[in-house]
Amino acid sequence: MSIASDAVRTAQVLGRSFSVGNLTVPNRIVMAPLTRFFSPDGVPGHDVAQYYARRAAAKVGLIITEGTLVQHPSSGSSDRVPRFWGEESLAGWRGVASAVHEAGGKIIPQLWHVGSTRTEGVGPVRTAPPVGPSGLALDGLPAGVALSTADIDDVIGAFATGAAAAQELGFDGVELHGAHGYLVDQFLWGRTNQRTDSYGGDLASRVRFAAEVVAAVRESIAPDFPVFFRLSQWKTGQYDARLAETPAELEAILTPLSDAGVDVFHASTRRYWIPEFEGSNLNLAGWAKNVTGKASITVGSVGLDKEFVGPAGSPDRSAVTSIEELLDRAERDEFDLVAVGRALIADPEWARKALDGRLEDAEPYDAALLETLH
Repeated sequence: MSIASDAVRTAQVLGRSFSVGNLTVPNRIVMAPLTRFFSPDGVPGHDVAQYYARRAAAKVGLIITEGTLVQHPSSGSSDRVPRFWGEESLAGWRGVASAVHEAGGKIIPQLWHVGSTRTEGVGPVRTAPPVGPSGLALDGLPAGVALSTADIDDVIGAFATGAAAAQELGFDGVELHGAHGYLVDQFLWGRTNQRTDSYGGDLASRVRFAAEVVAAVRESIAPDFPVFFRLSQWKTGQYDARLAETPAELEAILTPLSDAGVDVFHASTRRYWIPEFEGSNLNLAGWAKNVTGKASITVGSVGLDKEFVGPAGSPDRSAVTSIEELLDRAERDEFDLVAVGRALIADPEWARKALDGRLEDAEPYDAALLETLH
């Protein structure tokens, strides 16, 4: 199949505007959150602002920032990951939001706590231990300490404070990172959540922490300030993991989050074209929309011929491919928005080229590009 797409069809499908709350974006293309490690001491600088603004100017409809750490001693593992707290970091983020808006774009930050995946000895508070629902790593082995109920309250408050800061800084919404085996996801997953109190046990109890985070965030911001929630079945290094084996289980997870105030579900998969459950061609974003009635974002190897993690030892490079199946699914309103990750690292002009039907001109992805911020 030709890489080039029909420009008229692409514009009709992906070029449509989209509104949620007080946010309206000019098209359906979203920049996926991509950790880049270019914020020394947790402060995003002019280079970070221009990195995002460059893509906004090239017709990315909505930018979701890289994961930004909430204010908690154990929230992160790197001094080069941006923080969403502290005078310098917040001033940097104000500059990022301003640069994107000046370029004609919309932007929301992703709030993040890494949980038990934290490496002790690095980050803002080097002596802070990894924390999680049960002090377990993603492989089920002991790692760090279990959060007390008072600790849980502190973390929930940190997410709410971060969301309020996002609104005050002029962002257009906020996303909560509930995927990939980080803290919020660790509460959702039975392997990492072995608690016997009201935050663990059956599925409804495991969802409680995430729902309380969403509710606290919703309470800290204006009613029309949109809340996005990123979810996944897979975890970092645990690619066969599944939160939900059936649509009913997915509904049991997402309904409390929807009721708590999520406006958009951002469903992270490694390959967007893979059906999520037997008996249906819907992907995870399609099912999230189906069971909640809320808008959804699909993501996973959009426009590239390889998933983001290839076989061990293989070169981390991907060629540009057709988006015809993506257009087919979007045309059926299986999901509302399309997040693009590595393709936008490789080519800041990817969105413009896609909307113009010129993807044959897009640059291929190579992991070496991660060494620069362009």
